[in-house]
Amino acid sequence: MLPLSNAAKRWLIETARQAVWSASMGEKPALPGPPADLPASDRESLERPRAAFVTLTKHGKLRGCVGHVASDRSLVRAAVEMAAAAALEDSRFDPVQPEEVPALHLEISVLSPFFPITPDAIEPGRHGLAIEKGLHRGLLLPQVALTYHWTAQQFLEGVCQKAGLPRDAWKHGASLEAFTAEVIAEEEAEAA
Repeated sequence: MLPLSNAAKRWLIETARQAVWSASMGEKPALPGPPADLPASDRESLERPRAAFVTLTKHGKLRGCVGHVASDRSLVRAAVEMAAAAALEDSRFDPVQPEEVPALHLEISVLSPFFPITPDAIEPGRHGLAIEKGLHRGLLLPQVALTYHWTAQQFLEGVCQKAGLPRDAWKHGASLEAFTAEVIAEEEAEAA
């Protein structure tokens, strides 16, 4: 999906981590351009409009996850803005404090375009799911199904629950779409 080199992935993770630091300190995160020493193909990929989520975990537990599903901003901008939002705006958690940042693990999920999918075509771990019915919307990243060892039906029920819908809403007129994600995990970027 993304032709990013390991150096570009490292830079993107470091840039997102800096955004978390800045946000936790009450500062506006910087929006740097890709470094000139990266190959032109990397710089182009980092500047291409993409949808992305940033997930923060602390000691293996979710600490924040916020994303933007429209491909209307560069990958760099999406990563920076979603990292800051994951630190401060995930309503499930208190804002991240500066002293917590060293213990946080970052993961950037770069989303493919969404596409319609039938329930029997869902591959847990490969596909992420988005569901919509009326004013209810929900989205689960592909790695959620892997984390919980869910079957396709459990994944469907989980995305319904996330949207605030009955667990079987996928059978009753809800709009269902799938996507894939390239996940850039902090430890993989560091090891590269």
